[in-house]
Amino acid sequence: MTGAKAYREQALKLLPWICTRCAREFPASRLRELTVHHKDGDHHHNPPDGSNWELLCIYCHENEHARFEDAKAGGGGKASTTAPATHKPLAGLADLVKGKRKR
Repeated sequence: MTGAKAYREQALKLLPWICTRCAREFPASRLRELTVHHKDGDHHHNPPDGSNWELLCIYCHENEHARFEDAKAGGGGKASTTAPATHKPLAGLADLVKGKRKR
C-alpha cells in the first residue's frame, strides 16, 4: 500500500479519532468524515511516527485550506504568518481517565 491510503491508515492507527480543531469525536462508522492534514503542508513528508499529521473533520480541513488560499490571494502570494492553533483537546485526558479508575 502506498500514497494517501497508506498514511491515512497509519494516522488512524496512531491518532485518536477526534478532530484536532473542533474536538468532535468520530465513531468507526463515520471515519470517512475524518481527514489527514499535513501540518507543514508537504504531502510527501510522512514520517512513520505521524508527527506531521493531524486529523481534521472535513469541515475544519476545508477551512484550513481556505485560510491558506485566502492568505495567498490577499497577501501577495505569501502564506499567513498567523501562529498555528495551540488548542490541545486531549491535554488532560490521561488524568481524567486515572481519576475515574480510582472511584
